[in-house]
Parts: sequence; structure tokens; C-alpha cells
Amino acid sequence: MQAAAPIPILRSFDEAKAREFYVDFLGFEVVFEHRFAPDLPLYMSLRMGDCEVHLSEHHGDAAPGAALRIGLPDVAAYAAALCAKNYGFARPGVQRQPYGMDDMSVADPFGNRLIFCTPVPDS
Repeated sequence: MQAAAPIPILRSFDEAKAREFYVDFLGFEVVFEHRFAPDLPLYMSLRMGDCEVHLSEHHGDAAPGAALRIGLPDVAAYAAALCAKNYGFARPGVQRQPYGMDDMSVADPFGNRLIFCTPVPDS
């Protein structure tokens, strides 16, 4: 049996801020939302391409401060598209890493860090 890709769960605290950051800014789409009752915390699945991330407002599902690496075909183009949105809380740039990756790191409103990356082409 072959395992599927892992789906990380990231802690969130505010539904409106989560949607503004993940959907409006980063471009993820909402796959599903779940609450056990209308006044209980939100559990939400998001997807961008092949990357799926779950956000949870439930205490104990995850701790803030996680870091997640997400591979992209062209992180520089993605960074330029994000900067063009003039989002008030992030203007990410790309850094060439000595281990052969171009990385763009951006922190979500809950203290989690998403590192979008593309391998540096061989010269």
C-alpha cells in the first residue's frame, strides 16, 4: 500500500484573518469547513495545487509556530504576484539558499511560517 501525502494541521485563532491570509492573499481554495455546532471552533481544509493544509481553531489540534515547506515550480513568480496584491501585512521576497533552493518565507497571522520553495536550476 502506498501512503498519500501528509496533510499538516496548523493552528488558527480567527476565521476572518485566516480567510484573508490563506484565501485572499496566498490563493488557497476552501475544500471544506466543519464545526460540531454553530458556536464551536472551525476546522477548515485548504488547497492550492497539490498542497493541502488544514487549519484548526480547536485547542490541542496543533500549536502555533509551526513551519511548513511547500514546493512550487516558480517561487519567484509567485512572490511577485503576492507583492502585486499590496497585502498590508506581508511583502515576501525570495532568498537563494546555500542548499540549492530559492525560498520565500511568509508568516501567517497565527505565528506559523510557510516557506514556499523552488530548486535552483543547475547552471
